[in-house]
Amino acid sequence: MSTVESLAASTDSGLRVLESLSADEIGAVREILTAAGKVGPTGRFVYVGLNEPDKAEVLAHQLGTAPAPERLARALLLDIATGASRDVLVSLTRGEIHSDTAIDGARGQVPILEEEFAEVGVVLAGNDRWCAALRARGVDSAMTVCVPLSAGHYDIPNEQGRRIIRVFAFRQDHPEDHPWAHPVDGLCAYVDIITRELVDLIDDRILPVPEEHGNFQDPELALPGYEGLKPIEITQPQGPSFTVDGDSIEWANWRLRIGFDAREGLILRQLSFRDGDRDRDRPVLYRASIAEMVVPYADPSPNRFWQNYFDTGEYLFGRFTNSLRLGCDCLGEIHYFDATLADELGMPRTIENAICLHEEDYGTLWKHTDLFTGVSEVRRQRRLVISFFTTVGNYDYGFYWYLYLDGTIECEAKLTGIAFSAAYPPEGSPYQSEVAPGLGLPYHQHLFSVRLDMTVDGTANAVDEVEVSRVPVGPDNPYGNAFTAKTTRLASESEGVRDADAASGRVWHVVSTEQTNRMGKPTGYVLHPQQTPTLLADPSSSIAARAAFTTRQLWVSRYSPEERYPAGDLVNQNAGGDGLPAYMAADRGIDGEDIVLWHTFGLTHFPRLEDWPVMPVDYVGFTLKPYGFFDRNPVLGVPASTQSHCCHPEPR
Repeated sequence: MSTVESLAASTDSGLRVLESLSADEIGAVREILTAAGKVGPTGRFVYVGLNEPDKAEVLAHQLGTAPAPERLARALLLDIATGASRDVLVSLTRGEIHSDTAIDGARGQVPILEEEFAEVGVVLAGNDRWCAALRARGVDSAMTVCVPLSAGHYDIPNEQGRRIIRVFAFRQDHPEDHPWAHPVDGLCAYVDIITRELVDLIDDRILPVPEEHGNFQDPELALPGYEGLKPIEITQPQGPSFTVDGDSIEWANWRLRIGFDAREGLILRQLSFRDGDRDRDRPVLYRASIAEMVVPYADPSPNRFWQNYFDTGEYLFGRFTNSLRLGCDCLGEIHYFDATLADELGMPRTIENAICLHEEDYGTLWKHTDLFTGVSEVRRQRRLVISFFTTVGNYDYGFYWYLYLDGTIECEAKLTGIAFSAAYPPEGSPYQSEVAPGLGLPYHQHLFSVRLDMTVDGTANAVDEVEVSRVPVGPDNPYGNAFTAKTTRLASESEGVRDADAASGRVWHVVSTEQTNRMGKPTGYVLHPQQTPTLLADPSSSIAARAAFTTRQLWVSRYSPEERYPAGDLVNQNAGGDGLPAYMAADRGIDGEDIVLWHTFGLTHFPRLEDWPVMPVDYVGFTLKPYGFFDRNPVLGVPASTQSHCCHPEPR
């Protein structure tokens, strides 16, 4: 029996319409496409993932009013000999191709293959111009590594229609040497990876190669003062409070499912909260993921002006997910989930321990010592943590989702690894920090777009922008102390493109237009943004066109199953205009509709000396907090800590 036949015989798609593709399903995709002649010896599977069905179909099926949606897999294919690429949907339900579309490159290319990254070094090692440029800098080509990077889009004439990768060189003094400490600067190669041709060589200036190593693992670099640190042991003798069944998780009053994708990484699905007052599970969030991220750099020099990387759309950062280790990456009573992805030959591969699930103590939940009654009560907060880490070149990114006992949801990105390096010019630079002799770290930003497909008490939602409003002195405010809240309903997509404003404390309430709390007000959740800069590049720049989502903190759109990524489907070498600008152009109504919030958050990095040679973690994120969702404090039932965990030592 073939993979396709056995899959059809064993799968009840009605029970697993949103599950990530299994190893058998990935094998079936490969088998179907190979049999149809869509993949030959030089064909590669750039991406394989679940093509999610329409939310309305899924919800109708779960209510028992509609059949299971057809289970589709999406495959992006590339012929590495010709550059031809295709976007194919495969029906796993029917075992056949559902649709097949050629990609002409006019609106972008498929993401970059790991195989293409590896091939760049081979191409340049045999190129006389490249090797001569290295020799002019006193560098042996045999002692360099090539760092291949996405090209962006700059209307460079000889790049039209080509699949371009831009390349920097770094010297590596020995196999254990971190080459990031030795950038060979003033030099950049533009390579057509399909024709294996050096299209252009930017040889701007010769700068000394920094000599000091950055091998942070070298014992000689270890600083004293930490010898007295004792181990921290986190134990739960009675086991964790969560339960796991396949991709389903239950913890306290939370219910959710998780998934994993090569492009987006961790996906949270169908989060609901059990309301003790109403004795039912109430939906909050249908789907959440990091749908895009971009790292734009600030150095305008001729060999660096183009630096900006879309780590999801161009690189598929989910495929670089780390296998996590107990005691190093995760502490406590841990449950790990493996992730199954397709490799570039279309074969399933497993990343073991890709997702970490555990719970953490988080200090005080609520506390009061009363002056009149003498009552003194305290309860401890805890949170459920769902996380993964991915390494994209020099940077390591951790994405942590926190669920709290009181219904709060947080997302936190943790940034560490090695900041991208450059040679620091002798005359200095307004666009870099010098962190070692002759070694610079260029200024840059990390900007993330989280896609929040909301279902606050159902799919009929709206967004109210709420901010503080000063009240002028007058008959109703004679002493000038008054202030109030100003609420503005966002009616359409054109009104749903918003900036944060720290001065007014601006937040966004996602409210139900059908359900109310006991005071007759709409039930809701509030999005609290962090007050950090959006994209700092000029509005006329290429990156502003390609990453329009980074120019505002909030975009509110009407749900559509085709609208998945804020910078569009094909980001690699896309000229811009796709994604959110295109989605919002119809100016659909968003009041009382099925809506999606796209929230941009991030940080601007002016590197410190303390960030070298390896960067301590930086943090950035946002919070979703219930606001009138519950009829009262939802954590009154949290039990007090037991005596063995809440006591004072006896006096001596």
